Amino acid sequence: MTSATDSPLPAVTRLIATDLDGTLLRDDKTLSDRTIAALAAAEEAGIEVFFVTGRPARWMDVVSAHVHGHGMAICANGAAVADLRADGRLIEVHPLEREVALEVVRILREVAPGTSFAVELTTGIHYEPAYPPFHLDPGATVAVAEKLLHEEAPGTGAPVLKVLAHHPELAPDAFLALARESAADRASVTRSSPTALLEISGAGVSKARTLAACCAERGIAQSEVVAFGDMPNDVEMLEWAGASFAMGNAHPAALAAASGVTLTNDEDGVAVVIERILATR
Repeated sequence: MTSATDSPLPAVTRLIATDLDGTLLRDDKTLSDRTIAALAAAEEAGIEVFFVTGRPARWMDVVSAHVHGHGMAICANGAAVADLRADGRLIEVHPLEREVALEVVRILREVAPGTSFAVELTTGIHYEPAYPPFHLDPGATVAVAEKLLHEEAPGTGAPVLKVLAHHPELAPDAFLALARESAADRASVTRSSPTALLEISGAGVSKARTLAACCAERGIAQSEVVAFGDMPNDVEMLEWAGASFAMGNAHPAALAAASGVTLTNDEDGVAVVIERILATR
């Protein structure tokens, strides 16, 4: 793998796709002045910047001022596309069917006793009593996952973007491997947290798949995309993009998937590459 200064770049870069936490954002969840300037310069040069994150749209306020002309963000690991200029209004949703979600919950309860769950709907998150609480969502309903996923009649409930599964004792990668072995034929399973917290989406849903569709709509070729990420939920996107960079702080799976490596998120690793792209235009 090559570094940020010598890794090959596309002959033409038309879109930059970047993860947020652990990638574009510093560890204190802010954007540095250097990164803000690099994003603005890229957009000014005609390069679209897409934020591609596991976060829900309602947690995008940290970057919503920096989406510039297009206003789009891919959220919830590809399960939703949001217009950040319209307060995060969802313009595209790829849901996890509730029957499938219930089956995955059943499987994980069986193979990993002690797992607790949260359910991320298009309307907000709700979670079980044992699940680590979300202090940013004080209005969440607290109940068992089976009740959270219940709907009075098919199609009457809000779409499910993902189910989150937390285990208090298993190692994060071991939990991911177990869940994929047990349920990967039913849903997409990944993780972005340093803890044993899994994110479960509809089968085939990923950052890469939704990004590819967004690029196709804009007539942007795969070879014209540069992507950045740091965790297992970025792997498919890093593999898909014409050029890709894992952060210096990245998970081994992301490092293996990327065509290059840049500095850490606290060292403005994304900005370093964007500056190089602009310097070569």
